[in-house]
Amino acid sequence: MGRWERALDAAGVREAGLRADYGRQREQVARYKREVALAADLLLPARTVPHVIAAAAFMHRTDTLLDSGPLAERRAASARWQRLVTDSLAAGRTDDPELRPLLNSVAAHPVLRDRVLDFLAATGADLDFTGFATEEDHQAYIDGYSLPGFMVVAALLGPDGDQGDYRAACRTFIDGSQRLDFVNDLAEDLAEGRLTIPEQTLREHGVTRADLEQARDLPAVRALLAALLDRADRSLAEGRAVIDRVPPAHRPMVRCIVGVEELTSAAARADLGALLRRSAGPAKPAALRLLAREYLRARRLRG
Repeated sequence: MGRWERALDAAGVREAGLRADYGRQREQVARYKREVALAADLLLPARTVPHVIAAAAFMHRTDTLLDSGPLAERRAASARWQRLVTDSLAAGRTDDPELRPLLNSVAAHPVLRDRVLDFLAATGADLDFTGFATEEDHQAYIDGYSLPGFMVVAALLGPDGDQGDYRAACRTFIDGSQRLDFVNDLAEDLAEGRLTIPEQTLREHGVTRADLEQARDLPAVRALLAALLDRADRSLAEGRAVIDRVPPAHRPMVRCIVGVEELTSAAARADLGALLRRSAGPAKPAALRLLAREYLRARRLRG
């Protein structure tokens, strides 16, 4: 019996059709986020892995609907999906093979239900996104979209019972993670007509949108990108507090999540000018060392 089959057994997923549904979602997650599927498989307790896969697959499906096609079509598709998920949760059952794992995972981890509903309610913030005028707008986006999205999976890794302190730590971490994403994905976002740096911040650094769109590798542009990464790094450093707020068995996975963000920031900082043309990724040797280190920790925790 393979690792995945043992994980399904440990999670109490016995019915053949449901196991197949989880298996398809595992394949989906492996296609678009192979590192997430691999890390979950290696670092988390077996009983948690299928539920994290189901939550990640739900996030991917929702994000795909938000990102695909003209705005009117995206808005309609998102509304249909929201009704389907909400009605299925209310009924406690569904015939949709893409939702059956989610509903089963909600039954196993009731905290997931509210986090799913929170995220569905937040999707309008992304659909309506037109840019940020001020830092306050950025913070509102974090509260209104980024944090609800992050908590769909994060809730499964957090403590049982009250997650208030844990959620606050997640808020600090996701502020840094989202800032990093905005800098790292700058070229891609601009190509799609999205500017994710507040206009106020551009003015403070004497940089224009045209400077960024035309990939002008100017000293002021580099200073702007470095300042944005500095702020992201400060939030990520403070957000490391999230590690101590999860159960010990989940800490290898959470340390890996935090560590990948730190490695990505270091890669972005190594060539600021390149961010005007492409995203940066963590160095593979460093990422493999991180994964190996946390895998050994996870094995020791399991005895």
